[in-house]
Order: sequence, then structure tokens, then C-alpha cells
Amino acid sequence: MPVYEYTALNDKGKKLRGIIDAQSTVAARQKLRESDIYLIDLQESSGKKKESLLQRHAGGFFGKAGSREVTVMTRQLATLLGAGLPLVQSLTTLIAQTSHPQLKKILAQIKEQVNEGSSFSQTMTHYPQVFQPFYLNMVRAGEASGTLHLVLERLADFSEKQQALKGRIRAALAYPLFMFLIGSVVLFFLVTFVVPNVTRIFDEMHQTLPLITIVLIGVSRFLETFWWLIVAGIAAGAVSLKYFLSKTQRGRALRDRVVLRLPVIGPMNRKMAVARFSRTLGTLLESGVPLLASLEIVRNIVGNDLISDAIRQAGNDVREGQSLSAPLARSGLFPAIAVEMISVGEQSGNLEPMLYRIADAYEKEVESSITMLTSLLEPVMILVMGLIVGFIVVSILLPIFEMNQLVR
Repeated sequence: MPVYEYTALNDKGKKLRGIIDAQSTVAARQKLRESDIYLIDLQESSGKKKESLLQRHAGGFFGKAGSREVTVMTRQLATLLGAGLPLVQSLTTLIAQTSHPQLKKILAQIKEQVNEGSSFSQTMTHYPQVFQPFYLNMVRAGEASGTLHLVLERLADFSEKQQALKGRIRAALAYPLFMFLIGSVVLFFLVTFVVPNVTRIFDEMHQTLPLITIVLIGVSRFLETFWWLIVAGIAAGAVSLKYFLSKTQRGRALRDRVVLRLPVIGPMNRKMAVARFSRTLGTLLESGVPLLASLEIVRNIVGNDLISDAIRQAGNDVREGQSLSAPLARSGLFPAIAVEMISVGEQSGNLEPMLYRIADAYEKEVESSITMLTSLLEPVMILVMGLIVGFIVVSILLPIFEMNQLVR
């Protein structure tokens, strides 16, 4: 069934934009008239125009844009299919209740292609910015096994757990980060704009100043004169560093190597990567995706190139007939406990439940580590800011005390 994009006015004169599916342009106009809106423009959404619109607006499934909407859609579709509704009817229901405009458009076009005889997973391959290989392979396995609703439930569970973990991490880091930003701005303003007005009094007195005061005046005048250059340099340096560490292969390798070797952050990042690896691999295997295909998908989402290379090598060894735990142990990047649990899971034939246990254990450890780290960061930041403020106060008061001594 064709999909049309329309522009219309409601009874209050407010402009509306949306999509509607109908057999023809005449049927689409009739549907819109029955909705008590006044049509301005109506165009069929198809072909290259359809693809360009989706690529422009759609976000990644696990990325920033659209992740929550796609998760909700997945959960709702799993519920509808589990209740016994056919796929096309389920998609029709989803289109009616989806408020996100881009996702609504995607669902309408998927429904149109399914009506034309395409499989559900095949239509999703046209929207790679929304449905990543992890999602597509699970849906494909669900269709092949006739358990699509169960696979969609697992996908929704997986995404919700990932979002919940990210949310808890962000919540734990929000307060220290807020304190750091506010404290930095206050100190910068104090040293750059307040201190110079106070220290000008010392210049007028022509008094020999203590070394600590001379240092403060020098720093203050430098910031007062070149603050814009410092801000521009920090911004340019941050952008350049981000490009080098994320866009170049050498930079990514250096970043991942350094991150894993840092005293506190290194073990925490390793645990996060192992937890992500275990939960994703367990979800894929439980949904019927073959082990080699699952490893190829998982290695692209662990977030560390060194661990990704270790998973790729493990996949090559598994292809040659080895177990999964042996190459992971040889890499030295996976904790011994995790490797041992994977080995036990392989031997007992319960690899998927064992992977879930590993993920649960390391996710809890990551949360505990972040909570401990943030609890230490807060007093350290308060102490550092207190020392800086104390330095400023002493630098200003010391010459004043000396002046009082001279007057006496």
C-alpha cells in the first residue's frame, strides 16, 4: 500500500505534517477529510526520496537518536505478535500509536514492503541507520525459527538493560561533573576578573610583595589578557584530540591501550567490555544466531579495538575447531573468572545462561566501582578547590597584613 506525506491545517489553523497509507491519492485525501483537517499538499513517499529522508532523520538503534523509541516499538511489536496478531496488522497498530515522526514513517514503509511480499528482516536491511546488524541477525533468526515475538522480547530486554546501565552510570557521574564545571567557571571568573581589581591596590602602594602574591598577580594578568586564547586553545585541542583518538586507527589503538592500563579506570573499562560482550553474545546465541556470526557482530560493539581483535582471533580459532574459552584466555584481556565460566558453560552445554551470569556479575561490579569512584571524587574536588581558594585568599591577605605591620 502506498505511503503519502501530507501537509495540512487543523480547525485552529495550525500546520500539521505527517504520513498516511492509502490505496491511492484519492483515498488518502478522503481519509484526511474524514479526520477534519484541511489538506495543503499531498505527495507519495517512495523510491530515492524515501531512502534519503530516512537516512537524514533516522538514528542508530543503540545510538543517541531514536534508541528509546525503537526499544518501545520492539516491546510493543513483541506483545502484539505474542497475542496472535499477524505481522501486517501488528505494524498497522504500531503506526497508529507511534508518535515519533521518523519511526512512524519507517514503520509505514516497512509495512508496505511486507505487503508486497518481502520478509520483515529483509525490509529492515534498507534502514541500516536504525536497525544495526545485531538487531537484523536476531530478527532473521527469529523468523527462521518461527519465534519472532520471543526474539523481539529478548531484543527489548537487552536494550532496556543497556539503557538502564548507562542511565545509572550517567546519574552517578552527573553530580561530580556538575561540581567540576561550576567550580572551574567560578575560579576562572574569580582569578580573571575579580583578583585584578583587588591587586591593583598593591601596585599603587609600591610595596615589595610576597612571592605567593606575585605568582597570583602574574597568573591573574595572564588569564585576564589571554583568556580568549586559552579558551580557543582548549576547544581546538579537545576537537583535535577527539578526532585523533576516535577517527584514526593509530589514535584508537593508543586510546584503547592506555585506557586498559589506567589504575582505576582500566579495570572498570575491561569489566564493562566483558559485560557487554557476554550479554550480547548470550542474547544472540539464545535467539538462534550461529556462534561465528555472533562473534563477528559482538566484536564490533565492545567499544575497545584491542578486545575486538581478541574476539576476532577467537572467532578464527573457533572456525578451526577450538573452544571459545581457550583463545579468550590466551589474549590476556578477559578475566580468568569469566574465561573459566565460559569454559564450564561450553562443557555443560549451558553457554547462554553462563554468559548472562557473567554479564550480571560484571555489570554489578562496574556500578560498584563507579559509585566508589564518585564517592572519592567529590571530597577530592572539594579539597582541590578549597586549596585554590585558600591560595587566592592568602595571596591577597598576606600583603595587607604586612601593610598593617608597617603602619604600627
